[in-house]
Amino acid sequence: MDQIKNYATAVLVLVATVLFAQEEKIYERDPGHLNESKFRQMYQEFATPNMYRSASGTPGPDYYQQQADYKMDIELDDKNARIYGEETITYHNNAPEALEFLWLQLDQNVRSRDSKSPLRNSSSLKVAYTTAAFSKTYLKEDFDGGFNIEFVKDSNGNPLPYTINQTMMRVDLPEALQSGEKVSFSVKWWYNIPDHTVDRARSGYEYFEKDGNRAYVIAQFFPRMAVYSDVEGWQNHQFWGSGEFALPFGNYDVNITVPADHILDATGELLNRKEVFSKEMIKRYEQAKKSYDKPVLIVTQEEAEAAEKGFSEKKKTWKFRAENVRDYGFATSRKFIWDMQAVKIGNKDVMAVSLYPKEGNPLWEELSTKAVASTLKSYSAHTFDYPYHKAISVHAKNQGMEYPMICWNYGRPNEDGTYSDRTKYGMISVIIHEVGHNFFPMIVNSDERQWGWMDEGLDTFMQYLAEQEFGEAFPEVITPNKKYPSRRGDPSKIVPYMSGDQTTIAPIMSNPENVYKLGPNAYAKPATALNILRETVMGRELFDHAFKTYAQRWMFKHPTPEDFFRTMEDASAVDLDWFWRSWFYTTDFVDIGVKGVKKFVVSDKPGKQMQEYMTSRNLTESDYPPLVYLAEQNTDEIDPTMVGKAPSEVSSSLKEFMMDNLTAEERARVKEPKYFYEVTFDKPGGIPMPLIVEYTYSDGSSEQVTYPPEIWRKNDAEFRRVIASQTEIVAITVDPRAETADIDVTNNSWPKKESPSEFNQFKEGIKGD
Repeated sequence: MDQIKNYATAVLVLVATVLFAQEEKIYERDPGHLNESKFRQMYQEFATPNMYRSASGTPGPDYYQQQADYKMDIELDDKNARIYGEETITYHNNAPEALEFLWLQLDQNVRSRDSKSPLRNSSSLKVAYTTAAFSKTYLKEDFDGGFNIEFVKDSNGNPLPYTINQTMMRVDLPEALQSGEKVSFSVKWWYNIPDHTVDRARSGYEYFEKDGNRAYVIAQFFPRMAVYSDVEGWQNHQFWGSGEFALPFGNYDVNITVPADHILDATGELLNRKEVFSKEMIKRYEQAKKSYDKPVLIVTQEEAEAAEKGFSEKKKTWKFRAENVRDYGFATSRKFIWDMQAVKIGNKDVMAVSLYPKEGNPLWEELSTKAVASTLKSYSAHTFDYPYHKAISVHAKNQGMEYPMICWNYGRPNEDGTYSDRTKYGMISVIIHEVGHNFFPMIVNSDERQWGWMDEGLDTFMQYLAEQEFGEAFPEVITPNKKYPSRRGDPSKIVPYMSGDQTTIAPIMSNPENVYKLGPNAYAKPATALNILRETVMGRELFDHAFKTYAQRWMFKHPTPEDFFRTMEDASAVDLDWFWRSWFYTTDFVDIGVKGVKKFVVSDKPGKQMQEYMTSRNLTESDYPPLVYLAEQNTDEIDPTMVGKAPSEVSSSLKEFMMDNLTAEERARVKEPKYFYEVTFDKPGGIPMPLIVEYTYSDGSSEQVTYPPEIWRKNDAEFRRVIASQTEIVAITVDPRAETADIDVTNNSWPKKESPSEFNQFKEGIKGD
């Protein structure tokens, strides 16, 4: 046994010497390497924890948020496409400091004639236009869609001074609003409703030329309170068009007056159903409340088509109340078909609802409410039980927009009722996405104007999960033998963006107005990052628990990115600073490959490297106890005739040396390695990731090993691994299932796989045709 101990000691000394030399090389190349590592803690990037927001990612003991309650009377003028409104806002100051003034958002001012928004981006002249495009660009008069504020008054009817700065309005208070106090004031306004099919407005109408009707999807239609928080005081950044909304929670009492033949639904509980529903509609509604497997038509297509032909001069007022919501929206038209079904969420029933004109059928009648119900189940399972009593999907051309309990979604069949798979999946996906926004940010209420990815990215990640679960629940809807074709979330889908021109890529942690490609940046990349985090880095069990913890900690509150990052670590015991820094704070990409493979066999004589080592230190074999030597072999080519055969260099001395010093029981447990490989993996990309490697052996077997991302903590460029095997390795593949969004797979294999030239690919394509 002393011989074995001496052998082990000598090998350890040799290994330590080599490792120390490697560390010296790292330091010589980059003395600040360890300090600049992606693995350093993010104390500089994160805000300092305080009594409002804790270091664990939870709301702190002094966390507060403001409340804004609204009482509104709204009237829609269908003939002139105009909205009139008057509201009373009661604002509760829960902040520890007094407020001298209040800020309100006037988002419709982005469409006023003097808006700066159209001037912020560059434009260029084209050499040719279609007649329609030329007319739209240069001949059409600018639409005037901004708010017209008629008055701002205090609770006694006295005028309050106010100042409008583009899309923000400051209301000056006669005296400071102290902590714990509330103030009420009124605003009266009107504006022209835009055609939302022009320039993709988030709110407005679509005009149907054949029957002369409009279908309205209305939001951002009232002056809304801005958020005041512990993070930055007033969130009064201008609305330029891309960065969405930051809003406080509150209670809403809303009366909406529309033509008497309109069908309408909105955020909140309908209070006067018996006044606005016919007896037949009431009967159908009661049936829908008990129908859990399919929707019940409240208004049929036949009834909607009949309503299209009459334009009532009478009016009808729909009354709603919504509690603890951050915004408000409604949809109305005489064209709407209406269906509903019940969904069991936790211990209560939720109504899944769809509104759509006949132009949406048969697609919408078949799939819309089904998608709403499936989404509520999937999101609730991964976060918290959906707390509201309904979720509404409204058909609107080229739309995808979300509000509490209601959203607008595209997906229109051809005029003859046919539709492609692309149209079908596009509709299902946008419904899942927009209904999913009820969770992020309508309930987990992040600041969309500053951090677009916190709602869009988290929702797109959840959309990916919900799409896959939809496909499993309704296989008859999906193309046979295929899973749901999600457009975003799969790692391979983000590769073109991350490998693109770095001058047009911004970090995820960028304001939505400052990125070149909002879709990939705020939606796809964070969704993909979280999918990789769940599937490859953390594992589903740890990730799902942490993600649900975040959602439940911050439901009906205002989280920041740090609150999310800290909670994910707090609830999982996984240090993820390297992941947040790489994926969210940089524009780095993933690229990991096999740099080289050295093959060694057992010998009783020193190989070339050992001889050089001993010569450099004036040592001979007699200076060491008996050693097992490893002699390097050429791995440039694999000789198929020798695969699986033990090399001649394997000496019987190994067996003699080891076995003679072991007991019979110890000898029975020994597996004699015949082949030794030193594999060097390199990382041309900047993002450290787990190293997923598949080793294939000469006997046809294979094994997959996942090395943790921490392998890159001391050397950001290379990682070496020794493999001792009884069977010869014939192939090594990095990331065999494309889990990491690796942008260059040409270096992922050993032996290197030859990629066909573009010309050969072209020739093969011709043969295939």
